Amino acid sequence: MMATTHALAGVVLAVVVAAVFPESAAGTTPIPVLAAALGGLFPDFDLYAGHRKTLHFPVYFSALAAPALLVAAFAPTTLTLSVALFLAAAALHSVMDAFGGGLELKPWLGTSERAVYSHYHKRWIPPRRWIRYDGAPEDLLAATLFALPAIYAFDGPIQTGVYVALGVSAVYVLLRKPMVVVAQTTVDAMPEDVVERMPERFVEDFR
Repeated sequence: MMATTHALAGVVLAVVVAAVFPESAAGTTPIPVLAAALGGLFPDFDLYAGHRKTLHFPVYFSALAAPALLVAAFAPTTLTLSVALFLAAAALHSVMDAFGGGLELKPWLGTSERAVYSHYHKRWIPPRRWIRYDGAPEDLLAATLFALPAIYAFDGPIQTGVYVALGVSAVYVLLRKPMVVVAQTTVDAMPEDVVERMPERFVEDFR
């Protein structure tokens, strides 16, 4: 799924917390909401170094999020809510990746059986392909559905950020497959010794 979809899913968690604790920091300051969005983005910071493995922890993030949410429920401060929402959003991201496509440059072909790595189980979780690939039309639909509660619940900069995320998502959906064509043309034009120095997963589908 798109990084923006994950970020918006994280913001939905903040919406839920703000609804349950309207007088808490989640309902009065943007910091917990930003922490939730960042938590939704964080696992994808491993994009160029062991993607969906290095920073993706479906079990461990969930195990950390549970007590953090419990602490935040009893002491809903800006800090406790921000930590809990960050961890919960990162856990949600790691789990959601199993519902998408495989880890390949052309995931619409369905050739990879690696969706996200579970360090606890020491194995790759296979993709369910409910959302066929990041940037698929259904991915944009998911991002839109995640955006609606935030648009309703928040205003000002947060609402603007949600609209920007949706705009970025729409552009990415339009460019997703053309970008692969451009990348393949670029790789084909590169000298072989340069290609050999590139991470394998970035060129394996082009060979």
